[in-house]
Amino acid sequence: MADNEKVAIVTGASRGIGAEIAGELLAMGMTVVAVDIREDLLAELPAKLQAPEGKLDTRVQDVTDPEGFGALIDDVAAKYDRIDVLVNNAGITRDGLLLRMSDEDWELVLKVNLTSAFIGTRAVARHMMRARDGAIINMASFSGLEGNRGQANYAASKAGLIALTKTTAKELAGKNVRANAVAPGFIVTEMTDALPQQAKDIALSLIPLKRMGAPADVARAVGFLASEAAAYITGQVISVDGGMHM
Repeated sequence: MADNEKVAIVTGASRGIGAEIAGELLAMGMTVVAVDIREDLLAELPAKLQAPEGKLDTRVQDVTDPEGFGALIDDVAAKYDRIDVLVNNAGITRDGLLLRMSDEDWELVLKVNLTSAFIGTRAVARHMMRARDGAIINMASFSGLEGNRGQANYAASKAGLIALTKTTAKELAGKNVRANAVAPGFIVTEMTDALPQQAKDIALSLIPLKRMGAPADVARAVGFLASEAAAYITGQVISVDGGMHM
């Protein structure tokens, strides 16, 4: 199927990497359903992305709500008669050293970053299996591959996403549904802007390409995995990190 006929759902799509992914998929000709809990930011997205008329569908939804997120996916499938791509991008951080991390911060990060992807994958799988086609892309992280001091919750959630990706790939491959993950390193976003300069300097010293990445670098990797060019790729983790994970 041509990429310009596809329908894609992107969570956490109102800003940063999520908005960049939505823009990349729109540029490929896909119809994009942008999902986020931030109604104010979603309202600005069509103008920000200069979305062609009828190609961007914004939905306000808490993706940690199984009933609500599941109903949204079913509604998208009914409206467009298809869902070809799901990008589980929604994510947050609540950093802190392990011994000082609260139960609440642990549970919230796991819920937003990992459980929401499980909810979305479970809901969309039925539609993709019925169509015998589909691509699920999970937003992992360098932290999920290597661990990271002060990010026990975040690293655990992203490592869990990688395991979820590989399990999904194995379970759904027989129905021609692919699952892959993208693992960004240090990408210039609001999240990394908040880091102390010392942390940024340390990060740069670890990157062979000697620069932080841009959201577009991640979005292009997602676009590739969502496209027909990646039709024979499943169960993989693509690191977009300037060589940090080598």
